Amino acid sequence: MSTNCTWVIGSGGLLGSSVSRELRRRGHRVRTSIVPWADHGSAKSLLLRECTDFFDATGDDTWNIVWAAGAGVNGTTADQFALENELVADILAKVSAVAGERRGNGTFFLASSAGGVYAGSTGAPHNEATQPVPLGDYGRAKLDSESIAQEFGVRTGTDVVIGRFANLYGPGQNLGKPQGLISHLCRGYLMASPVSIYVPMDTLRDYLFVTDAAEMVADTLELSSRRSSPPTTKIYASGSAVTIGSILGACRTVFRRRPNVVLAASPLAAFQGRDLRLRSTVLTDIDRRTHRTLPAGIASTLHATRQALAAGR
Repeated sequence: MSTNCTWVIGSGGLLGSSVSRELRRRGHRVRTSIVPWADHGSAKSLLLRECTDFFDATGDDTWNIVWAAGAGVNGTTADQFALENELVADILAKVSAVAGERRGNGTFFLASSAGGVYAGSTGAPHNEATQPVPLGDYGRAKLDSESIAQEFGVRTGTDVVIGRFANLYGPGQNLGKPQGLISHLCRGYLMASPVSIYVPMDTLRDYLFVTDAAEMVADTLELSSRRSSPPTTKIYASGSAVTIGSILGACRTVFRRRPNVVLAASPLAAFQGRDLRLRSTVLTDIDRRTHRTLPAGIASTLHATRQALAAGR
């Protein structure tokens, strides 16, 4: 019987770590890689070597590669994003060289950002047919990485799924990055420090708890192993949008006190869409599930943040 062998690139991040745990729970043989983004040469050498090791261990079994890696955020330079996407292209070129000799079927899953690519789009709720209108280098870089993955799929016949994710939150968020409002609100509550908010209170966002997202990715890989299709783009979202004001209200319920926030100005606010309601119309069976409620997700995030702070992380 064929075994699913999966390589998760970016396994140290919020999505990658959760996907790794979910796939192991389902019986996948999982190999993980944490990308040393500070040194592009080292990152390339590491991933090329681990790509070879992965396919040597996979043999002719079914394989999956989940690219959940990326250090760039809004405010990262275009040159830095270009290096990240160069790494995607280099690894996919290596995959083409080594996977073409195997009999096992394969799927490449690329994690992208709905918020980045639809930031300037109109006519919400957005679906996969919505014209992407990025407002900054972050969104444009995400579209560039999607094009690299699509070209790889067309050229090699490998199944490619591009996941445009809503705002992910939950245990494991990197608080060193200027993103992840819910995690920063939890940290601010625990450390009695204010959290700056740069967008209006009526800004709409779709928040997806990370374990729900991981289950959806795992379901996608299982579906892909049973069918062959051209490169597919899918939105991964809860389907329920909330305002920033509603998030603060939910935090107040969980914290039992008002979150300590400061309304501030930032040039990065220009890259943020006002209405990012999302509604997928592709592979909709994957969306039929009960999602973690916002208060329950905030409570889980608060608990994990408390543990991380206690451990000095």
